[in-house]
Amino acid sequence: MKNDVIYRNATEEDLDQIVAMLWDDKLGRTRERYEQPLPSTYIEAFKAIEADPNNELVVASAGHKIIGVQQITFTPYITHQGSWRATIEGVRTSASHRGKGLGSGLIQYAIQRAKNRGCHLIQLTTDKQRDDALRFYERLGFKATHEGLKMKL
Repeated sequence: MKNDVIYRNATEEDLDQIVAMLWDDKLGRTRERYEQPLPSTYIEAFKAIEADPNNELVVASAGHKIIGVQQITFTPYITHQGSWRATIEGVRTSASHRGKGLGSGLIQYAIQRAKNRGCHLIQLTTDKQRDDALRFYERLGFKATHEGLKMKL
């Protein structure tokens, strides 16, 4: 399957499939709105990501079907001697492609993009309710070195 998958920047035409994948998840159903037409907030967010050279919305596609997605944000930091880091967010694979190496491929793609951009560190968070995701990221070499905090506004 890995040879049939193409990793590329998302297009606006991919949004319907991306939002459907984000919604098709226990936690996603509590925070996403998958309806037709898509809420304008998704289109506005996509356009902002697309216009920002430090943001990439990446999809994994097999033919015309979007089977994975992630967002990579590149951020300059004053710490670590003014270096850059990459943050991975919103990683999802379609239910029909889980356990086939697609998630690993997405993360490896993000790691390579971070290296290409000269980042010294790549980071991500996962919801504490996602035990399988935590184990998955640890298998790929990520370490839980920090405690993350969030505040909903």
